[in-house]
Amino acid sequence: MTPHVAKLDHLVLTVRDIDATVQFYCTALGMIHEPFRVADGSMRSALRFGHQKINLHQTGHEFKPHAENPKTGSADLCFLSDTPLDAWITHLNNNNVPIIEGPIKRTGARFAILSIYVRDPDGALIEISNQL
Repeated sequence: MTPHVAKLDHLVLTVRDIDATVQFYCTALGMIHEPFRVADGSMRSALRFGHQKINLHQTGHEFKPHAENPKTGSADLCFLSDTPLDAWITHLNNNNVPIIEGPIKRTGARFAILSIYVRDPDGALIEISNQL
């Protein structure tokens, strides 16, 4: 039998400014900032949503091991939401987060989706989607 992975536990974003990133993801996307202590006693920051989290690494101070070429703004992430996109659009507009595209139909991992796109403080592409 060939081994296989089952789920994504977390991913890492390399960012220029952890505070600005936390502010954006918590305010604009409703994530929860979760500082955590690691084995060596140092503190790190994560963003929790659902059963997943995004760990944050500051550019130039990445925790080892890390990606071979960590880059800010290189992520392209799609988040599924049960909140209708009309409510997202109003919320994002109220928080001065420009929508760069959408609503537009796309193909998700398991079903058709309707998406809007924004950028985080580092320029990463953030897709917010509803199942069609």
